[in-house]
Amino acid sequence: MSDAKVNLSHDEGGRSGPLTPYEGREPPAPAWFHKAVAQAPRPFKAQCDGIALNCLEWGDRSKPGIVLIHGNGAHAWWWAFVAPYLAEEYHVAAFDLSGMGDSGWRPGYAMRSYADEPIAVAEACGMFEVGEPPVIVGHSFGGFVTMTAGAKHGARLAGAVLVDSPVNPPDRPGGPPNRQMRPHRVYPTLEAALSRFRLAPEQPCENHYLIDYVARRSLKEVEGGWTWKFDPAIWQRFEAGDTAAMLRSIACRVGIMRGDDSVLMPPEIGAYMFELLGKAVPVSGVPEAQHHVMLDQPLAFVAALRALLADWNHSRPNRRV
Repeated sequence: MSDAKVNLSHDEGGRSGPLTPYEGREPPAPAWFHKAVAQAPRPFKAQCDGIALNCLEWGDRSKPGIVLIHGNGAHAWWWAFVAPYLAEEYHVAAFDLSGMGDSGWRPGYAMRSYADEPIAVAEACGMFEVGEPPVIVGHSFGGFVTMTAGAKHGARLAGAVLVDSPVNPPDRPGGPPNRQMRPHRVYPTLEAALSRFRLAPEQPCENHYLIDYVARRSLKEVEGGWTWKFDPAIWQRFEAGDTAAMLRSIACRVGIMRGDDSVLMPPEIGAYMFELLGKAVPVSGVPEAQHHVMLDQPLAFVAALRALLADWNHSRPNRRV
C-alpha cells in the first residue's frame, strides 16, 4: 500500500491567523478544573539518547502506568487537568517531547527516535516494575509517536490509544506544510505573547480557561521579553513513513478516539482505520469535540478513556498481534 501521508504539524504554536486567541483576561473556570489542577504533579527527568526529558507524574507508582503524549509544539501541561482524574486508578506520567516544552532540543528530529521517548519515561518512573505493563496515550502528533512506539516496543506495552491522529487513505493525501525555519518572535510582554497564542487547525474553543492554562505554559522569558518554548525546527517537514503499515504493525492492544467534529479525522477516516485493523479494535468519537479533544470536552474525554481502559481489564483482544 502506498504511503498515506498525514498532517503532522497542526497543534498550538504562536502563529498568526483567525484561530482561537487567548482573550487577554483571566477566564472563569469551573470547580472540576480547580479540583484537578490543585493536585500538583511531581516533576522528574528522564534521559533518552542523551536528551533530558521534562516529565510530570500523578498517582501511586504501585498502580498500572499510563504515559500521555501531547501534540506538536505543545507540552505536558496540556494533560494536567486530565491526568488527576486518571490517577485515581493509574500511575500517570506526561512529558515534553524533545524539542518541545522544557525538554532538551535535538540537532534533528525523527519519528522513530521520538518513539523511544515514552519508553524512557516509563522506565524512569518505574512503570515496568509493577505487574502490568503501561499504556501509551497520544494526541494528534503524539498519536503518531504512540503508533510508532507500539510498532517498535509493543511487546513491552499493554496498549496504545491514538487520539485524533488520522491515518489517511491514499486518495486523501495530507502532510505538514514545508515551513521555512526562522527564529521565534520575541514579544515585549507576557500579555502580548499570550495574545498571539493560537490553536491549529482552525477551530473555536469555548473553554477559554483551558486556552489560558496551556498558553501560559507554552512561553518562556528571554532577553527582551517572551517567546515560545518549542524548537522552531520541529515544524520542518519530515515523513512518518507508511502510517497505514505502521498502524497495522502495532504489537499491542489498540484503541482509537476522535473528536466527532474533527476536521482532521472525520467519520470516514475512523472507518478506514477500523478496516485497516481488521474491524477488531474500538473506534469511538467524543461528541461536541473537534481536534483538540481534551480542550473541547475534557470530562467526556476522561470518561471515554476510563471506559476503554476498564474494558481492556476485563476482555480479550479480537485482533491478533
